[in-house]
Amino acid sequence: MRAVMTSPLLLALVIALSFFWSLGSMPLYDLDEGAFTEATREMLASGNFITPHKDGEPRYDKPALIYWLQGGSTQVLGFNEFALRLPSALAATLWVMALWLFVRERLDAPTATVAGLVMALSLQVSLIGKAAVADALLNLFIVLTFFEIYRFYLNPDPKANRGAILRAYLWMGLGFLTKGPVAVFFPLVVSFLFFLSGIRWSKPSLLAFGRWFKAAFDPLGWLVFLLVAGPWYLAIYLDNGAGFFRSFFLDHNLGRFGDAMHGHGGFPGYYLVILLLILLPFTGWLLNLVKSYRSAWSDPLDRFLWIWFLVVILFFSFSGTKLPHYLLYGATPLFILMARHRDALTNRWLAFAPPLIFFALLVALPFILDVAMVLAKKPYDAILLEEGRIAIDREYGVVALAGFFLTVLLFWWSRPALWPRLVLVGIIQTLVVYGALAPRVLDTMQGPVKEAALLAKRMDLPTVVYRTSMPSFSVYREAITPSRVPRPGELVFLRVDKLEQLTRDNPGLNLELAYHRGPVALLRARPAE
Repeated sequence: MRAVMTSPLLLALVIALSFFWSLGSMPLYDLDEGAFTEATREMLASGNFITPHKDGEPRYDKPALIYWLQGGSTQVLGFNEFALRLPSALAATLWVMALWLFVRERLDAPTATVAGLVMALSLQVSLIGKAAVADALLNLFIVLTFFEIYRFYLNPDPKANRGAILRAYLWMGLGFLTKGPVAVFFPLVVSFLFFLSGIRWSKPSLLAFGRWFKAAFDPLGWLVFLLVAGPWYLAIYLDNGAGFFRSFFLDHNLGRFGDAMHGHGGFPGYYLVILLLILLPFTGWLLNLVKSYRSAWSDPLDRFLWIWFLVVILFFSFSGTKLPHYLLYGATPLFILMARHRDALTNRWLAFAPPLIFFALLVALPFILDVAMVLAKKPYDAILLEEGRIAIDREYGVVALAGFFLTVLLFWWSRPALWPRLVLVGIIQTLVVYGALAPRVLDTMQGPVKEAALLAKRMDLPTVVYRTSMPSFSVYREAITPSRVPRPGELVFLRVDKLEQLTRDNPGLNLELAYHRGPVALLRARPAE
């Protein structure tokens, strides 16, 4: 059993399952995938590869690397969901491979394989590995930077570790070109604290700490960083002036830390709760690590990994904007720690309680939706819940129930150790989530948006949106969609709960229904009679 569960072949199959299975079969979700892919579409349509735009307006949220990669993928494979998501799936695959190589180098191949399995099967990692957004790519560059930092720490020979320093700056430059300052901030802070933690007030110890300063202010390293990231930042400054820098650095970086942007706030312990969810089904395995935290401080690798994780979770706990995927910047060290200390997991109830609860909730989802429909106060929410309840059919129930019973069987199967059984639960979870749950959720929420956009494209009429932010509509329509009140002869796409306000504020409009499904509608404005 152990030989099978630590086989690189199994890891390859899990990577294919987690990141590539059904990659192009589900519609893009809003807002994130819609915003990223619309910026890519407009970049290709306009030929402006410097300044990203969304619906004709500059999009200063993220740098350009992810748009370039998505654009290149669509030029080869066509403009479709698979091609748009492929860069993320490849980045997630390289992320696992980088993890595997580092852990094999520092520990052994079986531990490396287990760490890769835990990572690829964790709920949030598999989600961003299938999503046309920048997060898988950013995490790849962040972990590559951290691994080079630890290699630099292990080798005090300045000539031998020169390559590690320069590679770290290369990865930081690419990360800076993917999502900005976060790719530099965490490596600098974590490495400083890690080297500081090794000081013992002896000359060799102080000299080792001095190595950090030399590496952190290495002129050639910063030159590599500037050569990688600098040209695009200079080009967008020349193209847009200081507007990009004010929006990107002040609003979308400092502003996100100071305030809850787009309503993405949270309570003080938000990330402690989110951590338990994003690592499903391995939550109990993670909790088992806590008891070894004190002894881990004496081991340099464990100490490095713990500092990495703790800096990330503490930093974002004080941030005004809180989103689940932020925590992934510090999740990679947890995957390594869980794999390294896998044999310490001996409490069956601790290990299996989280996935059993998760599958029980999936089985109970129809009943949960029934209650939610009764309690829903907003018409839009009620419609969405009703459509979701219709989608959660008997076939879904059979699959969810099968996942629950298989997990129960693995709970009672006492022969293998707990960790290989949890890996099998992870495979079951991936099959259920992406085979039954996610297709129904996305078809309910995004299927109508795609259908309305394709109809608008066929009708070939001027089209606008009204008080509705669903950028995937423009992606599927393959055209910029202005946001305003429609004029006679135009189509208007909107959420159904916005229709009353549109007709009330514009009594002269004569609207004819062209499409309606679930929470959205497409209407044609005709001249008033």
